[in-house]
This record gives sequence, structure tokens and C-alpha cells, in this order.
Amino acid sequence: MLEYKTKGTCSTQIDLEIEDGIITACEIHRGCRGNTQGLAKMVIGRKADEVKELLRGIPCRGDTSCPDQLSRAIEAYQQQAK
Repeated sequence: MLEYKTKGTCSTQIDLEIEDGIITACEIHRGCRGNTQGLAKMVIGRKADEVKELLRGIPCRGDTSCPDQLSRAIEAYQQQAK
């Protein structure tokens, strides 16, 4: 499991697990509780590459957001796995 420390968002950390290219676990700590819980549930069972591309670059406060940070967490997980 990757524990990704977020930057520039209300959320502080994303715990992420990917198996065979599929997101199997996602938990977003802090942030807007309903939104982060909903986002985490929506990505479980989906292809990591598709989620990464879909969420990349979504702004909230400034030039990033919880969805954008999730895309960065996926990328970090994939880099770690290589």
C-alpha cells in the first residue's frame, strides 16, 4: 500500500493499493468528507490508468485538487512498482 502525502489540498494523505492495474483500495484522509469518501468509492474496481487520466489537472484551490492529487498518487504508485 502506498501512503501518498498530498500537497496543496485540504486532504493530507491518500492510501492507495493497485493490483494488476486495478485500484483495489483507496482512502483519502481529511478534506471534504463526503466528497473524498465518494471519490474513493468511485475509483475502486476501475483501471488505474483510466482514473489517472480522467482526474489529472482538475483544479480546486489553486492548480490542484483532491482528484488531481489522487491522479498523482496513482502515478507515484506505478513508479514505485517498477
